[in-house]
Amino acid sequence: MDDILSLGGRIAFVTGAGQGVGRQIALHLAAHDCAGVAVNDFHLDRAEEVAVEVRAAGGKAIAVQADVTDLAAVKDAVARTTRDLGPIGVLVNNAGNMGTNPSEDARKPFWETGPEAWNHAIGVNFYGVLNCVSAVIPGMIERKAPGRIITIISDAARYGDVGLEVYGGAKAGAAGFSRGVARTLGRYGITANCVAISATRTPAIEASLQDAERVKKVFEKYIIRRPGEPTDVANMVLFLASDASSWISGQTYPVNGGFTLAL
Repeated sequence: MDDILSLGGRIAFVTGAGQGVGRQIALHLAAHDCAGVAVNDFHLDRAEEVAVEVRAAGGKAIAVQADVTDLAAVKDAVARTTRDLGPIGVLVNNAGNMGTNPSEDARKPFWETGPEAWNHAIGVNFYGVLNCVSAVIPGMIERKAPGRIITIISDAARYGDVGLEVYGGAKAGAAGFSRGVARTLGRYGITANCVAISATRTPAIEASLQDAERVKKVFEKYIIRRPGEPTDVANMVLFLASDASSWISGQTYPVNGGFTLAL
């Protein structure tokens, strides 16, 4: 039986894939007729560990270090991927946080901070997406084959969240950008979609999930009263990267346990 989630032999480039959701996305894609995965992370050692996992599972992978806020570094990483694996057919913009080394200001009310603090969140979550998309588009167009661009955003972009105003704004910007990209690139057979996630079990929140009372209180707001798992997100990304999603573009899919609802 044919694999309806086949990637059709495309090469994938996954940012922030050294742990958590990105790691699982890389493993998922590698298992479905992906000709190779470029595992990107700011920390090379983490990327290398995941690339080893992919290869141990029978896939093909390389580790590529790059700070997604640095356009020149991203272009170098894309060039290396193209040289070592082949032209990129799937880009997953997964990298996202409050900055590589967030300061204590990151959680202050945004009006008590300024551009120096804001730029950390905007850099990774918005400019990082612009950089990666701009670096892969020429190759996708030249390849003349279906391409997939998938960007992980946050429910903070759809719902709003206390203390995450700038982060949510940057993620909302990435979603708006993706819709524009979808319209622009549709003529080339390239789709662009977003996946909006909520509280998902990653190293960043693992410690907070050990507090049973806090978890119970938080997840009372969710229809499905549990944290998301990296596999929940990876399943949707795999679908959007596959041939099964060929008539879908410009959309945002919440994978959030029903924290927010979409019409």
